Amino acid sequence: MHRLLIAAAVALPLLVGAPASAQFQGLNLGGKKSQKKTDKKKDEGKKAPAAEEAPAMQEATPPSDDGLALPKLDLGAAPEPKKEEKKERKAAPKQVVAKEAPPADRSRLEVSLALFKEEKYEEAALAAFDVLQDPAQASLHQEARFQMAKALYRLGLYHSALGQLSLVLSAGEQDPFFKPALEWLFFISHKTVNETVILDEIARYANVRFPEKFQNEFRYLLARYHVVRGRALDQVEQRQEADRSFGEVKRLVLLIPRDDPFFPRARYLEALAWFRENSESGFTRAVEAFKDVVRLTRPTPGKRAEVAQIDKTLRELAFMQLARTHYGHRQNRSALYYYGKIERGSGPWLESLFEASWANYRIGQYEQALGNLVTLSSPFFRDEYFPEALILKAVIYYENCRYRESAVILDEFERLYQPVYTELESLLSKDLEATAYYEVLSDVQRRNRQGIQATGTDKVLERVLALALSDTDLNKTNESILELEAEMDAYNKRADGFRFSALAKDMADQLKGQRASLMKKAGLMARGKLEAERVALKRLLNNGLRIKFETTSKEKEFLEASLQADGKVDLVRDYRYSVAVADDQLYWPYEGEYWRDELGTYQYTLTKGCRDRAKPAGKVE
Repeated sequence: MHRLLIAAAVALPLLVGAPASAQFQGLNLGGKKSQKKTDKKKDEGKKAPAAEEAPAMQEATPPSDDGLALPKLDLGAAPEPKKEEKKERKAAPKQVVAKEAPPADRSRLEVSLALFKEEKYEEAALAAFDVLQDPAQASLHQEARFQMAKALYRLGLYHSALGQLSLVLSAGEQDPFFKPALEWLFFISHKTVNETVILDEIARYANVRFPEKFQNEFRYLLARYHVVRGRALDQVEQRQEADRSFGEVKRLVLLIPRDDPFFPRARYLEALAWFRENSESGFTRAVEAFKDVVRLTRPTPGKRAEVAQIDKTLRELAFMQLARTHYGHRQNRSALYYYGKIERGSGPWLESLFEASWANYRIGQYEQALGNLVTLSSPFFRDEYFPEALILKAVIYYENCRYRESAVILDEFERLYQPVYTELESLLSKDLEATAYYEVLSDVQRRNRQGIQATGTDKVLERVLALALSDTDLNKTNESILELEAEMDAYNKRADGFRFSALAKDMADQLKGQRASLMKKAGLMARGKLEAERVALKRLLNNGLRIKFETTSKEKEFLEASLQADGKVDLVRDYRYSVAVADDQLYWPYEGEYWRDELGTYQYTLTKGCRDRAKPAGKVE
C-alpha cells in the first residue's frame, strides 16, 4: 500500500491568499507627495510619479509608488584637474570625452501614468513599453518596466506581469523600485492557481527585509519553498541538504506570531517537518503540532467566508495527517478516530475511506473495511485511482477462507491494471525528453476537454493521466501551464491596437518561454510519478500472483482433506451479525443500487468460508 508508505509526501494546502483585513489592515496607500520646500523652484514644472490607485480586488491593495522618484543626476561642472594632470594629458593620446547625458524627457512616461490613473490599462502598458524601446530613455527604463508590470497585472495578465517584475528585481536591492516590485509578487501569488511559480522568485531574496506588513506572509511562503525543496531532495536521497531545508522551515515558523493569520499554515508545515524525522520525538512533536492546527482552525462565528474555507481545508489536512501519523505507529484505533473526522464529500474524504479500510483490516474489522471499498467501487467514483482497493478486498476474502471469490477479484485486478502497467513500461522505456512525457498527458486532457470518446489505448492513457495527476505538485504545475495558455489566448481577445502590438508579441515570446520551462518541470515530475506508479503496480501485480498461489494451495488442501474424510460434508460457520444501528440511522439491505446519501455508510455482511468438519451427533462446539 504505497499510498500510506509515503504518507509524508502529502498535499500541501495552497492557501496563500490571506484576507485583506488580516494582511493589509492599516496600510496607508495614499501617501502624500514628498516635496521639500527648498526645492520648490527647482522642481517646478516636473510631475512626480502618479500615485497608485487601489485596485478593484478583495484580498489586497497594491502599494503606492509615491516617493519613488529616480535618483537625481548631478549636473554640476566637473572639478578642474590639477596642473600635473594637465601636463600628463598633453602627452597622452587624444581621447574623446563623452558628455554627460541630459536628463531624460519624462513626458511619455507621464502619459502612461495618466492613462493608468484613468484605468486605460492597455494604453498605459503600450505607452510604458514605448519608453522601454527608446535607448535615450534608459534612465527611465526601470520605472517604465515597473509601470508596465502594474498595467499588465490590472489587465489580468499575471504571468506577463511576473516576467516584468522579475526583470525589475534583477537590478538588485539598491534599485528604488526593488521593494515595491517585491511586494507586488505577493499580489500575483494571490491570483495564480499555483503559488510555486512565485516561490522560486521569492526565495532568491530570502535575506531582504520586507515591510512589516508583509513579513509574516514572506516567512510562510519561504517555509513553503523549503518544504517543497526538502521533499525534492529527499526523493534524490540528498538527505543532508534536505535536513537543512526542513530545519529552515522550523526556524521560520518560530518567527511568525501565534495570532498572525499565517501561523496555522506555517504550523502545519512545521508539523510536516517533524513528521519527516520518523523518530519517537518527531512523532510526539508532529502530533502536537497537528493538534495545534486543529485547535487554531476551529469554526468560530464572525469569520469571513474565505477565511473559514481556508481554515476548513487546513483542518481536514491536519486530521488526515494525524490519522496517518498514528497509523504509521500502528495505533490503528486512534487512526480510525481521526479518519472519522473527515467530512463526508470533502476533498480528502475518499482517500480517508481507503486508508481507514487498511486500519480496519489490521484490527479485524473486515465488515467495515469492505463497506468502505463498496463506496470506492461505486459508479460515482469510476475515474478515481485506487488499485490497492482490489488487493485489500482479495486479502480479506482470502483470510476468511473465501478462496473462490478472492481469485475472481484478483482476476479483475489483473484485467484492469495489467494493461496500465504494460503501457507504463512502453512509455518509460522510450527515454523521451522531459517535455514529451508531459505532452502525452496533455494530449489526453485535450481529448477529454473536447469530449472525444476514448477507446482502446486511449482508455489506458486516461488511467495513466489520472495516475500521474494524483500527485499534487504535478497537478498544480499542470494547472499553471493551462493558466499560461489561457493568458496567451487572452491577448487575442484584446483590441486590435493591443493585440497586434510589439508589446503583445514580446509578451507572447516571454509566455512561451515560461510555458516551456514549466513543461520541462512538469515532464520531469510526470516521469518520476509514472516511474513510481510503475514500480508500485509491479509490486501489486506480484502480490496478486502470490495471493493466487496461496488461494490455489488452500483450495487443494481442502479438497484433499475432504477426500481423506471419506467425502463427509463440511459445514460453513454461522456468521453472527446485528442490524442494530444508531438512532439517527436506518438499516437498509443493499440490493446493488447506489445512492449518494448512502455513500460511506455501507457495512458488509461477510459470510465466513472457513469450514468446520462435521461433528459427531450430540457434540456441541
